[in-house]
Amino acid sequence: MRTFAIAGVQMHLSAIRENLSAMRQHLDLLMARFPWVQMVVFSELASYGPSPVHAQPLPGGTEEAFCEWAARHHIWLVPGSIFEQAGELIFNTAPVISPQGEVVGRYRKMFPFRPYESGISAGDQFLVFDVPDVARFGVSICYDMWFPETTRSMVAMGAEVILHPTLTDTLDRDVELAIARTNAAVNQCYFFDINGLGAGGNGRSIILGPAGDVIHQAGYGEELMPVEVYVERVRHERESGLRSLGQPLKSFRDRSVDFSVYRELGGSAYLHGLGPLHRPQRSVPMAKAPDLHLEPGS
Repeated sequence: MRTFAIAGVQMHLSAIRENLSAMRQHLDLLMARFPWVQMVVFSELASYGPSPVHAQPLPGGTEEAFCEWAARHHIWLVPGSIFEQAGELIFNTAPVISPQGEVVGRYRKMFPFRPYESGISAGDQFLVFDVPDVARFGVSICYDMWFPETTRSMVAMGAEVILHPTLTDTLDRDVELAIARTNAAVNQCYFFDINGLGAGGNGRSIILGPAGDVIHQAGYGEELMPVEVYVERVRHERESGLRSLGQPLKSFRDRSVDFSVYRELGGSAYLHGLGPLHRPQRSVPMAKAPDLHLEPGS
Protein backbone atom coordinates (compact mmCIF):
# COMPACT_ATOMS: atom_id res chain seq x y z
CA MET A 1 0.00 0.00 0.00
CA ARG A 2 1.49 3.36 -1.06
CA THR A 3 2.28 5.76 1.78
CA PHE A 4 2.93 9.49 2.07
CA ALA A 5 4.70 10.97 5.09
CA ILE A 6 3.32 14.15 6.67
CA ALA A 7 4.69 15.82 9.81
CA GLY A 8 2.99 18.36 12.03
CA VAL A 9 5.09 20.74 14.13
CA GLN A 10 3.73 21.82 17.52
CA MET A 11 6.07 24.46 18.94
CA HIS A 12 6.22 27.42 21.33
CA LEU A 13 5.47 30.70 19.58
CA SER A 14 5.87 34.33 20.57
CA ALA A 15 3.45 37.20 20.02
CA ILE A 16 6.12 39.90 20.41
CA ARG A 17 9.06 38.45 18.47
CA GLU A 18 9.29 36.85 15.06
CA ASN A 19 9.25 33.06 15.09
CA LEU A 20 10.88 32.43 11.72
CA SER A 21 14.26 31.49 13.16
CA ALA A 22 12.71 28.98 15.55
CA MET A 23 10.51 27.56 12.79
CA ARG A 24 13.56 27.03 10.58
CA GLN A 25 15.41 25.30 13.42
CA HIS A 26 12.47 22.99 14.10
CA LEU A 27 12.18 22.18 10.40
CA ASP A 28 15.91 21.46 10.09
CA LEU A 29 15.78 19.21 13.14
CA LEU A 30 12.68 17.42 11.87
CA MET A 31 14.26 16.69 8.49
CA ALA A 32 17.55 15.60 10.06
CA ARG A 33 15.76 13.11 12.30
CA PHE A 34 13.07 11.99 9.86
CA PRO A 35 14.44 12.47 6.33
CA TRP A 36 11.61 10.35 4.92
CA VAL A 37 9.03 13.09 5.63
CA GLN A 38 7.51 14.52 2.44
CA MET A 39 5.22 17.28 3.76
CA VAL A 40 5.39 19.54 6.83
CA VAL A 41 2.56 21.53 8.43
CA PHE A 42 2.96 24.31 11.03
CA SER A 43 0.23 25.95 13.12
CA GLU A 44 -1.84 29.03 12.36
CA LEU A 45 -0.01 32.40 12.40
CA ALA A 46 3.18 30.65 13.43
CA SER A 47 5.52 33.18 11.82
CA TYR A 48 4.69 36.29 13.83
CA GLY A 49 1.92 35.36 16.24
CA PRO A 50 -1.67 36.59 16.42
CA SER A 51 -1.15 40.33 15.96
CA PRO A 52 -2.06 41.80 12.53
CA VAL A 53 0.53 44.53 13.06
CA HIS A 54 2.88 42.17 11.19
CA ALA A 55 0.61 41.94 8.13
CA GLN A 56 2.54 42.03 4.86
CA PRO A 57 1.84 41.70 1.13
CA LEU A 58 2.10 38.31 -0.54
CA PRO A 59 4.37 37.45 -2.22
CA GLY A 60 6.94 38.93 0.12
CA GLY A 61 10.12 38.27 2.04
CA THR A 62 8.62 35.86 4.57
CA GLU A 63 7.04 33.73 1.88
CA GLU A 64 10.31 33.72 -0.03
CA ALA A 65 11.98 32.25 3.06
CA PHE A 66 9.34 29.51 3.17
CA CYS A 67 10.01 28.73 -0.48
CA GLU A 68 13.74 28.44 0.19
CA TRP A 69 13.10 26.02 3.08
CA ALA A 70 10.82 23.83 0.98
CA ALA A 71 13.28 23.70 -1.91
CA ARG A 72 16.26 23.01 0.35
CA HIS A 73 14.56 20.03 1.98
CA HIS A 74 12.59 19.11 -1.15
CA ILE A 75 9.29 18.91 0.74
CA TRP A 76 5.74 20.18 0.47
CA LEU A 77 5.35 22.92 3.06
CA VAL A 78 2.32 24.54 4.70
CA PRO A 79 4.04 27.03 7.04
CA GLY A 80 0.90 27.76 9.02
CA SER A 81 -0.60 31.11 8.03
CA ILE A 82 0.39 34.74 7.96
CA PHE A 83 -1.56 37.99 8.03
CA GLU A 84 -1.67 39.18 4.43
CA GLN A 85 -2.01 42.88 3.63
CA ALA A 86 -4.02 43.24 0.42
CA GLY A 87 -4.69 46.92 -0.16
CA GLU A 88 -6.88 48.11 2.70
CA LEU A 89 -7.81 44.54 3.69
CA ILE A 90 -6.06 42.03 5.92
CA PHE A 91 -6.53 38.29 5.43
CA ASN A 92 -5.35 35.29 7.44
CA THR A 93 -3.61 33.38 4.65
CA ALA A 94 -1.93 29.98 4.41
CA PRO A 95 0.52 29.45 1.51
CA VAL A 96 1.12 26.01 0.05
CA ILE A 97 4.65 25.50 -1.32
CA SER A 98 5.92 22.70 -3.52
CA PRO A 99 9.23 20.80 -3.19
CA GLN A 100 10.54 22.99 -5.99
CA GLY A 101 10.03 26.07 -3.80
CA GLU A 102 7.02 27.35 -5.75
CA VAL A 103 3.80 28.71 -4.25
CA VAL A 104 1.04 26.51 -5.67
CA GLY A 105 -1.78 28.28 -3.83
CA ARG A 106 -2.78 30.60 -0.99
CA TYR A 107 -5.81 29.94 1.16
CA ARG A 108 -7.53 32.86 2.90
CA LYS A 109 -9.39 31.86 6.07
CA MET A 110 -13.13 31.96 5.36
CA PHE A 111 -14.31 32.32 8.95
CA PRO A 112 -12.20 34.71 11.05
CA PHE A 113 -12.88 34.08 14.75
CA ARG A 114 -15.33 36.96 15.09
CA PRO A 115 -15.96 38.97 17.14
CA TYR A 116 -12.51 38.36 18.66
CA GLU A 117 -10.60 38.34 15.36
CA SER A 118 -12.00 41.72 14.38
CA GLY A 119 -10.65 43.68 11.45
CA ILE A 120 -9.71 40.54 9.50
CA SER A 121 -11.45 40.02 6.17
CA ALA A 122 -12.90 36.67 5.13
CA GLY A 123 -11.72 34.74 2.11
CA ASP A 124 -14.22 33.29 -0.34
CA GLN A 125 -12.26 30.68 -2.30
CA PHE A 126 -11.54 27.06 -1.39
CA LEU A 127 -8.07 25.65 -1.99
CA VAL A 128 -7.46 22.08 -3.06
CA PHE A 129 -4.23 20.94 -4.68
CA ASP A 130 -2.78 17.71 -6.00
CA VAL A 131 0.41 16.00 -4.95
CA PRO A 132 1.07 14.06 -8.17
CA ASP A 133 0.50 10.31 -7.92
CA VAL A 134 -0.42 10.65 -4.22
CA ALA A 135 -3.65 12.45 -3.32
CA ARG A 136 -5.70 15.63 -3.45
CA PHE A 137 -5.31 17.89 -0.41
CA GLY A 138 -7.49 20.65 1.00
CA VAL A 139 -6.55 23.52 3.33
CA SER A 140 -8.64 25.19 6.03
CA ILE A 141 -7.72 27.27 9.08
CA CYS A 142 -8.84 27.00 12.71
CA TYR A 143 -12.44 28.31 13.08
CA ASP A 144 -13.29 27.17 9.53
CA MET A 145 -13.84 23.62 10.77
CA TRP A 146 -16.71 24.73 13.01
CA PHE A 147 -18.69 25.16 9.77
CA PRO A 148 -19.13 21.66 8.29
CA GLU A 149 -19.74 23.05 4.83
CA THR A 150 -16.07 24.00 4.55
CA THR A 151 -14.70 20.46 4.82
CA ARG A 152 -17.65 18.98 2.93
CA SER A 153 -17.05 21.40 0.03
CA MET A 154 -13.36 20.48 -0.24
CA VAL A 155 -14.21 16.78 -0.09
CA ALA A 156 -16.79 17.29 -2.84
CA MET A 157 -13.90 18.78 -4.84
CA GLY A 158 -11.98 15.55 -4.31
CA ALA A 159 -9.89 16.30 -1.21
CA GLU A 160 -8.70 13.16 0.61
CA VAL A 161 -6.48 14.85 3.21
CA ILE A 162 -7.35 18.08 5.04
CA LEU A 163 -4.48 20.21 6.37
CA HIS A 164 -5.76 22.42 9.16
CA PRO A 165 -3.40 24.85 10.93
CA THR A 166 -5.01 26.25 14.09
CA LEU A 167 -4.30 28.68 16.91
CA THR A 168 -6.44 27.72 19.87
CA ASP A 169 -5.48 28.96 23.33
CA THR A 170 -9.01 28.97 24.73
CA LEU A 171 -11.16 26.70 26.88
CA ASP A 172 -12.96 25.17 23.90
CA ARG A 173 -10.03 23.02 22.79
CA ASP A 174 -11.85 19.89 24.00
CA VAL A 175 -14.76 20.78 21.75
CA GLU A 176 -12.44 21.37 18.81
CA LEU A 177 -10.92 17.93 19.21
CA ALA A 178 -14.41 16.45 18.88
CA ILE A 179 -15.17 18.64 15.86
CA ALA A 180 -11.93 17.63 14.15
CA ARG A 181 -12.71 13.97 14.73
CA THR A 182 -16.23 14.43 13.39
CA ASN A 183 -14.93 16.20 10.28
CA ALA A 184 -12.65 13.25 9.57
CA ALA A 185 -15.37 10.65 10.12
CA VAL A 186 -18.31 12.21 8.27
CA ASN A 187 -16.11 13.14 5.32
CA GLN A 188 -13.99 9.98 5.42
CA CYS A 189 -10.70 11.84 5.12
CA TYR A 190 -7.41 12.29 6.94
CA PHE A 191 -7.47 15.43 9.08
CA PHE A 192 -4.34 17.18 10.41
CA ASP A 193 -5.32 19.73 13.08
CA ILE A 194 -1.99 21.33 14.12
CA ASN A 195 -2.01 23.73 17.06
CA GLY A 196 0.78 25.82 18.59
CA LEU A 197 1.99 26.57 22.13
CA GLY A 198 2.46 29.71 24.19
CA ALA A 199 1.10 32.65 22.22
CA GLY A 200 0.38 30.12 19.47
CA GLY A 201 -2.08 27.95 21.38
CA ASN A 202 -2.51 25.37 24.12
CA GLY A 203 -1.26 22.38 22.14
CA ARG A 204 -3.06 19.04 21.86
CA SER A 205 -2.69 18.85 18.09
CA ILE A 206 -4.55 15.90 16.65
CA ILE A 207 -4.09 13.74 13.55
CA LEU A 208 -7.06 11.66 12.47
CA GLY A 209 -7.75 8.85 10.03
CA PRO A 210 -10.74 8.54 7.68
CA ALA A 211 -12.78 6.57 10.22
CA GLY A 212 -12.39 9.35 12.77
CA ASP A 213 -9.71 7.27 14.48
CA VAL A 214 -7.00 9.08 16.44
CA ILE A 215 -3.62 8.40 14.86
CA HIS A 216 -1.86 10.74 17.27
CA GLN A 217 -2.87 13.36 19.83
CA ALA A 218 -0.11 15.60 21.11
CA GLY A 219 0.26 16.78 24.69
CA TYR A 220 1.10 20.21 26.04
CA GLY A 221 4.75 20.33 25.03
CA GLU A 222 6.68 20.72 21.82
CA GLU A 223 6.35 17.78 19.44
CA LEU A 224 7.46 16.78 15.98
CA MET A 225 4.73 14.48 14.65
CA PRO A 226 5.68 12.50 11.53
CA VAL A 227 3.07 9.99 10.36
CA GLU A 228 2.49 7.97 7.22
CA VAL A 229 -0.92 8.17 5.57
CA TYR A 230 -2.38 5.49 3.34
CA VAL A 231 -4.51 7.31 0.81
CA GLU A 232 -5.88 4.04 -0.56
CA ARG A 233 -7.55 3.66 2.83
CA VAL A 234 -9.60 6.82 2.16
CA ARG A 235 -10.70 5.49 -1.21
CA HIS A 236 -11.52 2.06 0.22
CA GLU A 237 -13.59 3.41 3.11
CA ARG A 238 -15.45 5.85 0.86
CA GLU A 239 -16.40 2.96 -1.40
CA SER A 240 -17.13 0.26 1.20
CA GLY A 241 -18.10 2.35 4.22
CA LEU A 242 -16.53 3.55 7.42
CA ARG A 243 -15.27 0.27 8.89
CA SER A 244 -17.55 -1.37 6.30
CA LEU A 245 -20.55 0.35 7.93
CA GLY A 246 -21.89 3.82 7.13
CA GLN A 247 -21.23 5.43 3.74
CA PRO A 248 -21.97 9.09 4.55
CA LEU A 249 -20.57 10.62 1.38
CA LYS A 250 -22.65 8.36 -0.84
CA SER A 251 -25.72 8.96 1.30
CA PHE A 252 -25.22 12.71 1.07
CA ARG A 253 -24.75 12.47 -2.70
CA ASP A 254 -27.88 10.37 -3.17
CA ARG A 255 -30.08 12.31 -0.73
CA SER A 256 -33.69 13.02 -1.58
CA VAL A 257 -33.99 15.92 0.86
CA ASP A 258 -33.39 19.48 -0.30
CA PHE A 259 -31.69 21.45 2.44
CA SER A 260 -33.54 24.69 1.92
CA VAL A 261 -31.76 26.23 4.91
CA TYR A 262 -28.88 27.02 2.58
CA ARG A 263 -31.13 29.05 0.29
CA GLU A 264 -33.03 30.73 3.11
CA LEU A 265 -30.14 31.41 5.44
CA GLY A 266 -29.82 35.07 4.54
CA GLY A 267 -33.49 35.79 5.26
CA SER A 268 -33.93 33.59 8.33
CA ALA A 269 -35.99 35.47 10.93
CA TYR A 270 -34.74 33.11 13.62
CA LEU A 271 -31.06 33.65 12.87
CA HIS A 272 -31.52 37.41 12.63
CA GLY A 273 -33.30 37.30 15.98
CA LEU A 274 -30.14 36.05 17.69
CA GLY A 275 -28.79 39.59 17.90
CA PRO A 276 -25.59 41.22 16.63
CA LEU A 277 -22.23 39.51 16.45
CA HIS A 278 -20.25 41.13 19.23
CA ARG A 279 -18.18 40.24 22.26
CA PRO A 280 -20.19 39.22 25.31
CA GLN A 281 -20.35 41.78 28.10
CA ARG A 282 -20.88 41.40 31.82
CA SER A 283 -24.54 40.69 32.53
CA VAL A 284 -24.37 42.18 36.04
CA PRO A 285 -22.83 45.63 36.58
CA MET A 286 -19.74 45.67 38.74
CA ALA A 287 -20.30 46.90 42.27
CA LYS A 288 -19.16 50.45 42.81
CA ALA A 289 -15.80 50.64 44.53
CA PRO A 290 -16.10 51.98 48.09
CA ASP A 291 -14.91 55.48 48.80
CA LEU A 292 -11.70 55.49 50.81
CA HIS A 293 -11.11 58.32 53.28
CA LEU A 294 -7.54 58.34 54.46
CA GLU A 295 -6.55 60.50 57.40
CA PRO A 296 -3.22 62.30 57.26
CA GLY A 297 -0.50 60.05 58.53
CA SER A 298 -2.55 56.88 58.14
